Amino acid sequence: MRLSVLDLVPVRSDQNTSDALAATTRLAQTADRLGYTRYWVAEHHNMPSVAATSPPVLLAHLAAHTTALRLGSGGVMLPNHAPLAVAEQFALLEAAHPGRIDLGIGRAPGSDPVTSMALRGAAGRDDRDIEAFPEYLDDVVALMSARGVRVALPRDLMRDNYILKATPAAASEPTLWLLGSSMYSAHLAAAKGLPYVFAHHFSGQGTAEALQTYRDEFRPSELTPEPVTFLTVNAVVAETHHEAMRLVLPNLQMMARLRTGVPLGAVDLVEDAETQHLGPRAQAVIDAGLRQAVVGSPSEAAEQVRALAASFDVDEVMIHPVASAHRGTDPAAAPAREATLELLAKELF
Repeated sequence: MRLSVLDLVPVRSDQNTSDALAATTRLAQTADRLGYTRYWVAEHHNMPSVAATSPPVLLAHLAAHTTALRLGSGGVMLPNHAPLAVAEQFALLEAAHPGRIDLGIGRAPGSDPVTSMALRGAAGRDDRDIEAFPEYLDDVVALMSARGVRVALPRDLMRDNYILKATPAAASEPTLWLLGSSMYSAHLAAAKGLPYVFAHHFSGQGTAEALQTYRDEFRPSELTPEPVTFLTVNAVVAETHHEAMRLVLPNLQMMARLRTGVPLGAVDLVEDAETQHLGPRAQAVIDAGLRQAVVGSPSEAAEQVRALAASFDVDEVMIHPVASAHRGTDPAAAPAREATLELLAKELF
């Protein structure tokens, strides 16, 4: 079984952004050393608990500090950006680190409505960009290719066409993945013959239906001759089940606040989370999140990962390590997140 990592670059209450990025760098180096397959970072905006705002910038940093990992976006929210800008950023990453770059693309805004308006409105983008998402996907693929895109121009410009490319002399291309948490993405990935990842770590609902729909409807393409998919899952692994349950609590509470409309802050430390008393609605979200996560001792967690892979018929699982930390932890480190990767690797590699 292949294991990979998804990282939102969480910001704990004892960290500033520099600390969170330093901890993520160490986590990526841990994954690299242990033999994980890929390491993806997300795009979120104006969230006090998440430092991953610009995947291509962060990936360039991580690529310079790792050697073997495939590095990618999980994902770039395409309606926020011009297709040419995305194609140029990831084609350039691929040129700098050939064979190591994945471009995961999503359709969601990755932010609240006000932030989305500020991000997209200033660039003249609106909901029509969401409607044009399938065409934008095609544009990104073509722009990153060695052949580029042939653009028709008016006759008075004295040329019949114009070739537009993300890089002048592409020798290889990033691998494009379509990401999603709804049936829309499953249908689209199948229709376009793209690799597909369902956000099981976030949704937890509809994973089996989405993956089966993708496989049933898949149309082979030049990029992908047969269905390719894996799943993502929140995970905390510690030496004991009790310690894993303590370490996962801050993340569960944060998700409960998000789902119940409570303003978010940074991720609590374990000791602070244990003093919180949330209402029944929040507790229901916590209970549901715990049921869909991988949490426990090394042997327990490994069995849960194997069961997930078998249940959804995948040979790769992307771990989203969500453990917080105890008071007194080095702010520039995330030892419990590193331990999750280390303990799982010992059991599954």
